[in-house]
Amino acid sequence: MTTIGFHASHEQVHPAALLRAVQQAEQAGFDAAMCSDHFAPWSARQGHSGFAWSWLGAALATTSLRFGVVNAPGQRYHPAIVAQAAATLAAMFPGRFWAALGSGENANEHITGDPWPVKEVRDDRLVETVGVIRRLLAGEEVTHHGLVTVDRARIWTLPEEPPALIGPAVTVGTARRAATWADGLITINQPHDVLREIVDAYRSEGGRGPLALQVHVSWAPDQAEAERIAFDQWRSNVFPPPVCWDLATPEHFDVASSHVRPEDVHRAVLVSSDLGQQTAWIAELAAIGFDEVYLHHVGTEQEAFVDAFGERVLPQLRAAR
Repeated sequence: MTTIGFHASHEQVHPAALLRAVQQAEQAGFDAAMCSDHFAPWSARQGHSGFAWSWLGAALATTSLRFGVVNAPGQRYHPAIVAQAAATLAAMFPGRFWAALGSGENANEHITGDPWPVKEVRDDRLVETVGVIRRLLAGEEVTHHGLVTVDRARIWTLPEEPPALIGPAVTVGTARRAATWADGLITINQPHDVLREIVDAYRSEGGRGPLALQVHVSWAPDQAEAERIAFDQWRSNVFPPPVCWDLATPEHFDVASSHVRPEDVHRAVLVSSDLGQQTAWIAELAAIGFDEVYLHHVGTEQEAFVDAFGERVLPQLRAAR
């Protein structure tokens, strides 16, 4: 049975409101939740970027949901700190936390003042950091000298079972690389043929564990309002790699998206006021082979979305699975 989860967007919603939203999502029938870990939003219009790790402690303590976070170790985060944070959450909330580890985006990582490496170096750095994190979560004392440096690090508070380390991928190449180390894969909604290629690439290279999909939706009772929300909030998020990896600030994203048309946003967001249509689209995506589907309403107000999807969409998706 497909898990239907709620995506908590720190880049768009104040963390206090986001905590209320995820609590509401549990009451509405969502099975799980996830969030991203950014230092900055993709647009000044989005306007937020709360610290995910602080928020996760509150969210795990005030719901019974399983949570994940998408994180980029290696530059803004030292891998030993990621390991310690993940170990603490997994120790406090056994079986309810996972972390997806990616190579990062310049918009978040440039704050250290270190140069932004080319993608090949970022990929190699990710593999190194995953190895360090796994060793630390296994209780080892780790010293490592490479693209990251670790000196006699040890995690003293360990969970009984280490959290799953998931591979985020939006391209076939990244999915193949993730298959060498990940406990599962997560990607975002794209054309069906692209998603099938990503899934096939991960599995054909020996990738294990569950497959998860984050789906961006824009819903409002009125179609024009659903269109307005999608264009206002997500037009800076329509760029494929490497553009989305390499832009440095929200202002850069806003300039780059100044010529995006409202219809262009439909490539990245399921935009419809029709809950039946939303249900059909999500079911088609899940049927590609995803074990978990996380729904992200791209609007800044989450309450009406949670209520409507909890009442009308989740029951239909469950009836079909």
